[in-house]
Amino acid sequence: MTVQHSPTGRCPSPAALYGPDLDGDAMPAFYERLRRAHGPVAPVAIAPGVSAWLVIGHRELLRLTRDEQDFSHDPRRWSLLREGRVAPNAPIMPIVGWRPALLYADGQQHRRMRTAVSDALDRINGHELRRTVRAAAERLIGSFAARRGADLVSEYARRLPVQVITGLLGLAEGTGEQLARAIAGLVAASADSVEAGKRMDAILRELIAGKRSRPGEDITSALLHHPAALTDEEVLHNLVVMFVAGQQTTVNWISTTLRVLLCDPAFRSSLSVGHLSVDDALDLVLWRHPPTQNFPARYATRDLDFGGQRVRAGDMLLLGLAAANQDPEVLPDDGTPVIGNRSHLAFGAGPHACPAQDPARLITRTAVDTIRHRLPDLELAVPESELSWIKSPWSKGLAALPVRFTEPQLPYATEA
Repeated sequence: MTVQHSPTGRCPSPAALYGPDLDGDAMPAFYERLRRAHGPVAPVAIAPGVSAWLVIGHRELLRLTRDEQDFSHDPRRWSLLREGRVAPNAPIMPIVGWRPALLYADGQQHRRMRTAVSDALDRINGHELRRTVRAAAERLIGSFAARRGADLVSEYARRLPVQVITGLLGLAEGTGEQLARAIAGLVAASADSVEAGKRMDAILRELIAGKRSRPGEDITSALLHHPAALTDEEVLHNLVVMFVAGQQTTVNWISTTLRVLLCDPAFRSSLSVGHLSVDDALDLVLWRHPPTQNFPARYATRDLDFGGQRVRAGDMLLLGLAAANQDPEVLPDDGTPVIGNRSHLAFGAGPHACPAQDPARLITRTAVDTIRHRLPDLELAVPESELSWIKSPWSKGLAALPVRFTEPQLPYATEA
């Protein structure tokens, strides 16, 4: 099916991928309406008057992520931006605006920065990271254990990755909390996003200045002193990409996995008797509720027919990760992902696939496993129908996860 070119303003009217009605529970049905109406590539608006293509077909998304000749990562190619139709201070710009980082580079420049980032991540000791995550998780559980209840989003899933990731970056814990708040404001795509981006940059510039003169055993120091010779500006913006992706994704992955275990008795039972593993639960979440719903962005380098649409040079194309995972062409007839199947697109694909998948999985698995063993009778404190998702065009995470328990099994030193 071919339609007129929507992202420059002509029919059909693009569906709004923003606003107060952007509810996580409603998003799967929204994506299916787009699929029925437009096929694997659908016209959407990411802000009033700002249109793009949302790629929701699995096959098409794989091509989008692998074909750098037709689809560039550089937002300076974006026609709406070049034509002055998107203000430089628009709320979406901190997310989609160009930065000298691997996420926005093609070819050799991307490979140069990716090598530095991958090498820095490879220096993470998995055994030490697991011990760090477990210790942080037990401290957090101990902080609310005496109450016999907690909100596992605000008191656990949101705080744990901050403590772990900021430690990996070489940040002090208090500064890490400030950085996390700035990141949350950035990804909200709200009126505060630009200011949040400035707060984030200021924190990271101070970190880089310190690590340039006094390097340590951390990711920031590894990037600064890598043979790829990244500039301070490149280090800053690659840290932004790593922290934005790592923090919010891990928060959502932890909390949504816990929701699955609390709300799916059959799955929880299978996990308890050893028929399934925590990794199976993690993969189920990546299929059904990927922590990142949609991801910016690619830009067409030429006019082409793609997914039944006429895409023009300079058009923005968004990675519809959640929708592509539910493409009927790649799922079994009943729509249920096969346990153990990791062909989902939650981390992207191609040369720009997330380089931090392994540490993210280790952090999430350890976080989920620790709370399962320390709070064995954990249960929801409200009906499942009362749980709600944060409202964001990019991220899918729970707003809160209230729970209760009776007999925490904690080491003596962590009990409140």
